[in-house]
Amino acid sequence: MTDDVRLRRGRGALGFSFFVQGVAFALLVTRIPAIQDRYGISDGLLPAFLAAVPVLAGASSVATEHLVKRVAPSVVLRWAQPLVLLSLLGVGAGGRMWHVAIALGVFGLSVGALDASMNMLGVSLQRAYGRSIMLGFHAAYSFGGILGASAAWAGAHWKLDLFVSYLPAVVVLLPVALLGSRRYVDAPETVTVTGPGAGEAAEEAAGKGLGSGGFKLLLPLCLVMACAYIGDSTVANWSAKYLQDVLGSSEQMATVPYNVYMVTTLVGRAVGDLGVRRFGAAAVVRGGTLVAAGGFAVVAVAPGAWVGMLGFTLLGIGLCVIVPQTFAAAGRLFPGASDTAVARLNIFNYVGFLIGSPLVGALGDAWSYRGAMLVPMLLVLVTLFQARSFGSESARYGVRHERRAGDRAVDVGRGGNEV
Repeated sequence: MTDDVRLRRGRGALGFSFFVQGVAFALLVTRIPAIQDRYGISDGLLPAFLAAVPVLAGASSVATEHLVKRVAPSVVLRWAQPLVLLSLLGVGAGGRMWHVAIALGVFGLSVGALDASMNMLGVSLQRAYGRSIMLGFHAAYSFGGILGASAAWAGAHWKLDLFVSYLPAVVVLLPVALLGSRRYVDAPETVTVTGPGAGEAAEEAAGKGLGSGGFKLLLPLCLVMACAYIGDSTVANWSAKYLQDVLGSSEQMATVPYNVYMVTTLVGRAVGDLGVRRFGAAAVVRGGTLVAAGGFAVVAVAPGAWVGMLGFTLLGIGLCVIVPQTFAAAGRLFPGASDTAVARLNIFNYVGFLIGSPLVGALGDAWSYRGAMLVPMLLVLVTLFQARSFGSESARYGVRHERRAGDRAVDVGRGGNEV
């Protein structure tokens, strides 16, 4: 099998893994009211259950950083994805509160390992391809999220038991994911790093660490990741309430903004790689940041529901490019230790998720929900000040860094802060 065929198959298998994760996560979060009713979880206890998932996922991401020093990320992903699906099924199968506590705990631990290992493989595949493909993987996740949310809606509409609602997805996706996992491709064996940072990169590769002062270099990207997920969690948790309670929409119409947000996220990610190849990652991220900030501003001043939905549409178009490019930038910044960089960066995914929803809720109750929407807007704008961390010419791929057919070595950048 040629290297090109192996990479194409690995890309397809990894894309399917992102898709499966999108389905599983959407099936869980969109049925939270049904989970609460099934297990008799009080409103006061529910936030603790929900917070436990990202906390455990963050801890698992830290553990994955150390685990991949001993086994390949593909091995971690191969076993983490089935655990995510089986724990989802466990959430629907139990009858007591401790049952769901264990199931959600396993879900959190496995999803942290899965998110970290998926993005590790995505970063290494992008480096092997020599052109931007990370947004495509996250587009597959968005597509899975749309289908998962649609399946959850059908289950709620037909009043299906949670187990019955989850079972078809697990039965169909689990065996295909296991078969596809045989085609995952880990980092290429031969990577050539040129330029003045080559020596440092080689030391990083040998130790699988970020080196002296490495986390300080990664910190701007961690801040960007957290702020992006604060914005994302704001849409996920507050768009329906905002449209109904603040903008006076009907209950049915209030369900539309998140679906629109997911669709525009899918579209933006599907075409975003082309923008990165043409204009560079930093330019695409700057543009996405400005569009997202504009979306929050429109939502905050919207006179009615339709203008509010326009704002949430802009949010989907703008926010969708930031997270995939943040992972890709971490891989370029530490080409010899991209797995470590991705694992540490992934923690701030959950930090943003934990901060975003309570922050907006507290501000909305104490001040106003219109004013609360300006806070994630300002936090997202932080990305503008960190855009240099995404690189410039070297981050385009497909222009001067296109992988030549037949080459086994890949130029991943110039080292240092220029990669």
